[in-house]
Amino acid sequence: MRNIMSIILGLFTIIIQAQVSTNPNPLEADLPATIYFDKANTNLASYSGDIYAHTGVTINGNRWQNVIGNWGNNTTQPKLTYVSGTIYKLEIPTYIRQFYGVDTSTNITEISFVFRNAQGNLQTNPDIHISVGGFRVQMIQPAPNSITNVTTGNSFTIHATSTLAANWRLSSNGNVIQELNNTTIFNRNYTINSNQDYTLSATNPITQEVISNSFKAFLKPTVITQAIPQNLKQGINYTNDHTKAYLVLFAPQKEFIHVIGSFNNWNISNDYVMKRDTSNPDLYWIEINNLNPGEIYSFQYRTSDGIKTADPYSTLVLSPYDDQYISTSSYPNLPIYPNGQEFEVSILQTNAPSYQWNVQNFAKPNKENLIIYELLIRDFNTAKTWESLIDDFDYFKNLNVNAIEIMPVMEFEGNISWGYNTAYHLALDKAYGPANKMKEFIDLCHQNGIAVILDIALNHVYGRSPLVRMWMNDPDGDGFGEPTNTNPYVNTEAKHSYNVGYDLNHQLTPTQHYVNRTIEYWIKEFKIDGIRWDLTKGFTQNCSLSDENCTNSYQQDRVNILKQYADYQWSVDPTSYIIFEHLGQNGSAQEETEWANYRNNEGKGIMLWGKATHNFNQNTMGYAEESNFNWLKHTEKGFNKKHLIVYAESHDEERLMHKNLQWGAQEGTYNVKNLTTALERQKAVGAILFMIPGPKMIWQFSELGYDFSINYCNNGTTNEGCRTDPKPIPGEIGYLTNQDRTSVYDTWAKIIEIRLNNEVFNTDNYTISSGDLKPRISISNPNLTETELKDVIVVANFTTSTQTISPQFPYNGTWYNLMDESTINVNSTDFTLQLNPGEFRIFGNKSTLNIVKDSNKDKLIIYPNPTKNGFRISENTKNVRIIDLSGKTIKSFNGNFKKDNFFSTHSINRGIYLIEIKNSIKTYVQKLVIK
Repeated sequence: MRNIMSIILGLFTIIIQAQVSTNPNPLEADLPATIYFDKANTNLASYSGDIYAHTGVTINGNRWQNVIGNWGNNTTQPKLTYVSGTIYKLEIPTYIRQFYGVDTSTNITEISFVFRNAQGNLQTNPDIHISVGGFRVQMIQPAPNSITNVTTGNSFTIHATSTLAANWRLSSNGNVIQELNNTTIFNRNYTINSNQDYTLSATNPITQEVISNSFKAFLKPTVITQAIPQNLKQGINYTNDHTKAYLVLFAPQKEFIHVIGSFNNWNISNDYVMKRDTSNPDLYWIEINNLNPGEIYSFQYRTSDGIKTADPYSTLVLSPYDDQYISTSSYPNLPIYPNGQEFEVSILQTNAPSYQWNVQNFAKPNKENLIIYELLIRDFNTAKTWESLIDDFDYFKNLNVNAIEIMPVMEFEGNISWGYNTAYHLALDKAYGPANKMKEFIDLCHQNGIAVILDIALNHVYGRSPLVRMWMNDPDGDGFGEPTNTNPYVNTEAKHSYNVGYDLNHQLTPTQHYVNRTIEYWIKEFKIDGIRWDLTKGFTQNCSLSDENCTNSYQQDRVNILKQYADYQWSVDPTSYIIFEHLGQNGSAQEETEWANYRNNEGKGIMLWGKATHNFNQNTMGYAEESNFNWLKHTEKGFNKKHLIVYAESHDEERLMHKNLQWGAQEGTYNVKNLTTALERQKAVGAILFMIPGPKMIWQFSELGYDFSINYCNNGTTNEGCRTDPKPIPGEIGYLTNQDRTSVYDTWAKIIEIRLNNEVFNTDNYTISSGDLKPRISISNPNLTETELKDVIVVANFTTSTQTISPQFPYNGTWYNLMDESTINVNSTDFTLQLNPGEFRIFGNKSTLNIVKDSNKDKLIIYPNPTKNGFRISENTKNVRIIDLSGKTIKSFNGNFKKDNFFSTHSINRGIYLIEIKNSIKTYVQKLVIK
């Protein structure tokens, strides 16, 4: 490296800006150029792969113009050439203006760079800007595009320098007020008695090149200090008086705040300056009067430094970037973004229509019995809305899942997303439809015994968030920028190795308040049953973006803050599910044990994601190596089985079926890469996964053998840059009419039904034997009697040939195949059976059929009865009441329920009850035994 760099230094004149040097110096817009990048002392220091340039130019003072390609697209963004050691280069062989597509009439003053790895998750920070051209101007005071607040009658200083003698012209509110010629310095003071918009231009008298900078001087309004009324929260506050509302904003470092909106014609008026609280000077508030009840208003805050932003606690925001692409079928009667404004605006509406809940107090399924369906609304069906989920609800119900986990639906940037690029955590993203439709979907789930869990990314925010924008560096004045070191929420540099967006500092009180408010809102307003906390490894302040070992080590601050958040969530709803996506390694795995056991003596404890994708995929592909999943036994983790949510697929993992079809094993004519064969093996995944005691999770459409790669692109190729892109919809590509695929769905539905309706699985007494592609699960519940289903044996053959399997039945006698109720007579504990490749068996000591059909067709059948978790009714019903023997109503279900609808009994004590059932013909009363 030393010899190569000596040659480079000898041949070229090099300047250094951070980690970048150039040839020539200075760069000229109409000449070729070479940019040298030294990755040492950057986030890419330990990265050894290809490096790409995200690059654009500054035109007429506006940075990041004519950006080449799109972030993360390795086919369109320039790749650097490796030189030696830590040095890379980007060659612009023609000339800069042509390379960026800038015409000759336009002035280029800078080239901007962010260098990134091939995956796009490591990048240089902050942005790198390199000057172009020999004539340059520096604004010393004030900063370009800034706003300076001045008391009436006080002076305002303007100071700038140029690299060459220039002719200067200063304009105020469009009028020229000062000219200076042939000097490199402009330095003047002006007395301010009214708001001024300034433009300072410097002209190179030789080339006639003009460089201009704009800035403002505003008169400070009078801010009244007055105690904030009681019971007001940050954000929008409504009262019983529908003609007014209160706005409260936390705004440290801001001298004053104007409220502008449709109620004051978007004018900056001192009548709408927010008051400052007496006890907390960082808290501003205002009472908005003369509102028409039910009318929709839009508004923003305008801070003393000129930043316009919606309220951080908005529950509905309008976007000038995204709303124009949302159809009326997705969101009927969406309010129109106000003309002439910029950036997001908040919606204010007193006496807004409220949703009338059918289920007021939902009894959640027990944690250990959760079968969770992970759902991305965008890719579920063609319509991609809450309304369409309601229309397709039978799909979930017939699969027999008892929980749905929805990927983030808070206001995210753009309309096509996984949702983790959140900007407003309390606002429902409008791409999926109105809030009341989401509530209707949740209500429908609750009517059918299905819990709803919401995935929330509280580790970070994205650049449109007020938490970033209100305290940012914005040198180009476009309204976006990097957080400053005085930002009360966001770190300037990420404190963990998996960061996306802008890293929230959870040791700061404002961040904790924001997180708690988010938790409270979704639980109280939407009756959410639990929260899945995304990327909990990021809740530490002790590490850095490049230190993965630190991130995966035990971090006490992370343990403490997440326990604190858990306590708050349980204070809002004592039965709320708390799920951490931690995926602990090394010391961070110790944290999982600590959280799982936290407040466990109170029946609480935090649930953890349990990723078993690789192990299950080795089985489905037919490879014994690394196919062992014995660690799914809860004692291996050191905590109760009900706290580990095991899954074979999640949104974040490659699809099992894709890998089966790409890399499955083959023996003779048996080939896992064959679609029908691979789908048949998918059935056995359900048998093994769901039968293991404890909560489980399904990623959407794994029950249909979804085989498009997680990295599938819309053009049919596969690329990591397409990871979060929309994927083909099963209903559009024939999955729902393919019998091989729907057979997987039906098989899983049956397995889940067996699992949820039998007490045998509520036990800690089970064993897992795996690692040889012939896994065996043995479950026994010693609390049950010999007359009940108390023992279950599950076996499967994931090899590629027929195998002799020993189920190792614990005793002789008749054993039932619980999938079809056929029987086998076991007369020896050495009993064996033949399983074809991909086959499985679920055996029980008793049948699950405890329904006796009555020849009287007019009689309703309740099954299973006795029951523990819930029951179904053989006919359509309208109203169902469970009544104790004293005549007291214990629980009621009101609605129009189809035959075989599942009614949950999780919250009801054991005992004998009467069940009253009404349909369109008559009322029935029968006995119901809950055990």
